[in-house]
Amino acid sequence: MIHASRTAGLTLAVASVFALAACHKKPTPSPEPGVRTGTPVTTTTVSGPNTDSIRRAEEDEARRRTEEANRRRADSIAAAEAAGRNAGAARAALTATIHFEYDQSDLRAEDRAILDAKVPILQANPGVMITIQGHTDERGSDEYNLALGQRRAATVKRYLVDHGVAESRLQTITFGEERPVAQGSTEAAFAQNRRAEFEITAGGQNLRARP
Repeated sequence: MIHASRTAGLTLAVASVFALAACHKKPTPSPEPGVRTGTPVTTTTVSGPNTDSIRRAEEDEARRRTEEANRRRADSIAAAEAAGRNAGAARAALTATIHFEYDQSDLRAEDRAILDAKVPILQANPGVMITIQGHTDERGSDEYNLALGQRRAATVKRYLVDHGVAESRLQTITFGEERPVAQGSTEAAFAQNRRAEFEITAGGQNLRARP
């Protein structure tokens, strides 16, 4: 009986100690409504110097593309202008007139030089066709002057063919005294009218200068 009473007393004392300890332990606070718990998330932002470097690189690339486009445009314009000048020079050389002495169909040295300038242009433009026109001054009969004009045109054609131009690309015609370029019965007018002229009859578009 005494032993049982002591055991009951000891049990009660232990229970009292645990109860007292429980009273002194602080409770864990509950999270506030709307506040998420857990590992905080760190937000990384691009630093200022890196942003500036990217922007400068993009601006440099845009500037480079613009400059390249402007350069190509300028090159195209320059090429077109050069081609136009070359085409004009080629046309002027092909249509340059030569002249003859009175009652002659032989070529003078200066006229051979003019014909020599035509040869490389004709070779660079194989599609070009030329008509050679023979002319005279007003002295002599119509029949004689027509024949003389034909001899002059034929002389020019033979010279070009001998220098490598295909005969099929060259036609001849005579006008005799019918188409004077200078009026009057003076020696100066006669000298201008004794001539051979050149007409481009085919392939005259986009003429190329000599290679």
